Amino acid sequence: MRKGAWLLLLAVAMAITVLWGLSQPYRGFADPVAVEIPKGMSTRQMAALLAEKGVVRWEWQFLAARALRPRARLQAGEYLFAEPADAREVLDRIARGDVFFYEVRVPEGSNLFDIARLAAGLGFITEDEFLEAAASTGGIQDLAPHAETLEGYLFPSTYRLTRHTSATQLTAMMVEQFRRIWKQLHNGTGMDAHAAVTLASLVEKETALNAERPLVASVYRNRLDMGMKLDCDPTTIYAAMIEKRYRGAIYRSDLSSQNRYNTYQHSGLPPGPIANPGAASLQAALAPAQTRYLYFVAKPGGDGSHQFSETFGQHQSAVGTYKSGNRKAQKTRGAKAVSVRKKSRRP
Repeated sequence: MRKGAWLLLLAVAMAITVLWGLSQPYRGFADPVAVEIPKGMSTRQMAALLAEKGVVRWEWQFLAARALRPRARLQAGEYLFAEPADAREVLDRIARGDVFFYEVRVPEGSNLFDIARLAAGLGFITEDEFLEAAASTGGIQDLAPHAETLEGYLFPSTYRLTRHTSATQLTAMMVEQFRRIWKQLHNGTGMDAHAAVTLASLVEKETALNAERPLVASVYRNRLDMGMKLDCDPTTIYAAMIEKRYRGAIYRSDLSSQNRYNTYQHSGLPPGPIANPGAASLQAALAPAQTRYLYFVAKPGGDGSHQFSETFGQHQSAVGTYKSGNRKAQKTRGAKAVSVRKKSRRP
């Protein structure tokens, strides 16, 4: 056989080998593995890193896949590999920028301290870093020039982050989302943003029922118009939290605290929001229900609903109903517990 024929056969064999090697899924790791590709890393360095992590079997596989797609733009970032993949699939993910995102879900009514703990749970932002970032109010100065922190303006939602997302970037994302929602809701009402967000935060902490939010807002709006103290329990909790003395319940000392946020001691709204309200609470603060209610108390039964009253006498009666219902519920639970214990005894 002529030399040219041998070379041709050799080239064909090598091509088949390369194509076979590129099409073989590989998983050289036991648990899902994260691969961090920094900006400026060369293809050869990527190949070495991917082989070291067990994402590809041999470096040449990734280099060959790259040779077949020379114009593909390989993107920096953190990539998570959990399933077997061939070299072409690995290259395709990096070319798409299919980076791994961390998700942090911020529930409605979360305050700065809650969000700081959630952020710290990601492992790359500390609580102190988040609180420090949230103390910078530059992003909301046009809306709330007197705001002391970003409390109230960190919109509750689910956010996607990379390992390189900083606390400052996270707060900026949350403020940007707040601004989008605020623009949709306030619609030229003319209400002061800081006052509206502060009122909305009280509403958010007082009820979880959307149907009740405009009613709760009306109670506080009516009290503000009459010069009555708001007597909002969540403000006493927040006052205790910022002073690092909250003990999980409201004590007499909390109610008598002279902290600026304690609405049992100071008339009007507190100096700022006590939590980060969702859209429903913001809407309620901007458009409270038209009522003459001045009071509300939880209804017995534990479904989260409230009884609203116009007079103090009606309110006292509602409070009595609540206490009576609670006592009955406690007795019923106690009786059921005794019954269960009796049934469980051996003869």
